[in-house]
Amino acid sequence: MKAAVWHNVNDVRVEEVEEPSVLPGQLKVKVAWAGICGSDLHAYSHGLSMEAHSLSGQKPPLTLGHEFSGEVVAVGESVTNHQVGDKVAIEPLIYCGKCYACQRGYYNQCAQVGFVGLNRDGGFAEYVIVDEHMAHTLPENVSFEEGALVEPTAVSFYAVRESKLKPGDSVAIFGAGPIGLLTLLSVKAAGATQIIVIDLSEERLEKATELGATTVINGMRDDIVETILQLTNGGVSVAFECAGAQPTMTNAVASIKQGGQVMAIAVFAKPVSVDMGQIMFKAADITSTLAYRHVFPEVINMISTGRLDVKSVITKKIELADIVEEGFHQLIHDKKQAKILVRPTNN
Repeated sequence: MKAAVWHNVNDVRVEEVEEPSVLPGQLKVKVAWAGICGSDLHAYSHGLSMEAHSLSGQKPPLTLGHEFSGEVVAVGESVTNHQVGDKVAIEPLIYCGKCYACQRGYYNQCAQVGFVGLNRDGGFAEYVIVDEHMAHTLPENVSFEEGALVEPTAVSFYAVRESKLKPGDSVAIFGAGPIGLLTLLSVKAAGATQIIVIDLSEERLEKATELGATTVINGMRDDIVETILQLTNGGVSVAFECAGAQPTMTNAVASIKQGGQVMAIAVFAKPVSVDMGQIMFKAADITSTLAYRHVFPEVINMISTGRLDVKSVITKKIELADIVEEGFHQLIHDKKQAKILVRPTNN
């Protein structure tokens, strides 16, 4: 079968690999659509660990892709909750189930946490093998394209759910990439009434306005904080940091009101400093979330009932053969792009 295999930095090849076989407790899924994530771009540009993952036992070269949906085409022995023909979205977390975090239900904080598509062969392929518990059934009215967006939506949805946000609150979202835009949809669904989005790209700000931002601010401006404080009469209730950079973290801290909160969702490539004097004076919180836990069913339901219109963040659909040029390179160089979906098979 065809798969997009990571070999090294800037070296992802669409090549023929052996079609996988299902084992007990596993499902074989024919991938319908798979989304390209920022972590896929990071793997492409900066690399993956060359060591075998402690749980999957797999090391590069491996197939990327952890945001995907598809149809179950084979089930292993002892599988009870799924059958051939099921339409599924995949929750790709790999966890031990035994450590302190897992025992408390925080499997996303597992001491050995990993991802299908980063630590084990993933969804940029015609077929993929997943553990039964990773598959969530999609209702008939949820498309495979929407199914591929359940995973990134879960990241934003979980962060919003874990935040202090209450209906009627004001929020600032720093960064209008895919996670920032999905955070915008999630805060809107959660009842935020004033939604301010900050980004360097005018195209992404246009998309944010289209999705319901009440105010957009270009990140090049030097009066970002002053504008937010003025618009909100003293600061937002929650600032969501979706960019992962020092300037956006600094502005997020400065933009919250007394008793407010900074929720960091982005992955930070390097350490950032925080003005603890401001945090102390405001009696504010800084917190963060990693991935998600126990939210896929709610996200699927929100999509199914129309409360989360995730299709609106899709900006392009491509074939697997074009994933490097039309996918990775486009997302790196073209800020108009938000979520690019890849189709590994033509039927």
